[in-house]
Amino acid sequence: MEKMRRSERIILLTRELIENPHKSFPLTYFAELFHAAKSSISEDLSIIKEALRMSGAGLVETQVGAAGGVRFMPLMAKGEREQFANHLCQRLSGSERIVPGGFIYLTDIIFDPQVGQKIGRIFTSLFVEANPDYILTIETKGIPLALLTARAFGVPLVIVRDESKVSEGSSVSINYVSGSTRRIQTMALARRALPRGSRVLIIDDFMKAGGTAKGMLDLMAEFEAEVLGTGVLISTAEPQQKLVDNYISLLELAHFDEDKKEFLIRPSKWISQTFPWESDNQ
Repeated sequence: MEKMRRSERIILLTRELIENPHKSFPLTYFAELFHAAKSSISEDLSIIKEALRMSGAGLVETQVGAAGGVRFMPLMAKGEREQFANHLCQRLSGSERIVPGGFIYLTDIIFDPQVGQKIGRIFTSLFVEANPDYILTIETKGIPLALLTARAFGVPLVIVRDESKVSEGSSVSINYVSGSTRRIQTMALARRALPRGSRVLIIDDFMKAGGTAKGMLDLMAEFEAEVLGTGVLISTAEPQQKLVDNYISLLELAHFDEDKKEFLIRPSKWISQTFPWESDNQ
């Protein structure tokens, strides 16, 4: 690559960091790539770091020492989180979203890549100190949100199945009780999908009583995995006592009346919390 001006270099540096979240790059990598001195790269990164910090788009973290490097963490500051959560609540309003059986139609939201990308940034912001090895979800509607959260963390996605798949080899299966219907159901995970002792973060689309999340916790015990937390897009206000304790939801279903065809979804308390990494931006 021929030598370029600083403005051009900064654009390409920023793109490299954003396209590879949580990946640590040694300064020598950029110095060789752009045919520039490490001191010049350091100055470029300082400019990028400040711009991303001030915009609330994320953090550029530098590690000092012989093995030092730089990595980008795609986060979302409180103000943008609140604005986005309110926008989602508006999109999710309207009696036409209630479908027979007492469900709310969410598919158009969940499978929208632009929405999913922002939800992934929010989950990364709320669990930034967790440093998971894997993101875990259960098929099917939790997959897009979990995949984009995995993308933001720069780690693989692992999908729990409703039943074992022949194409995935031997698996571990457990029975669990659905917290809402009280029915016994089954979930399975291929043995080779998750190394024993892994650190995992559970991401799903919806939580009522927490039966599915509890099932995934029990399944992770079979893999001797450490569950760092659970994140869901929407949780219900009732029942207040869930089957899992350590969870965070982005939105809360505060009221639902199928007969009257009315419901209320609002931002959760976690959306407005201020975290240490963003305190300088508020």
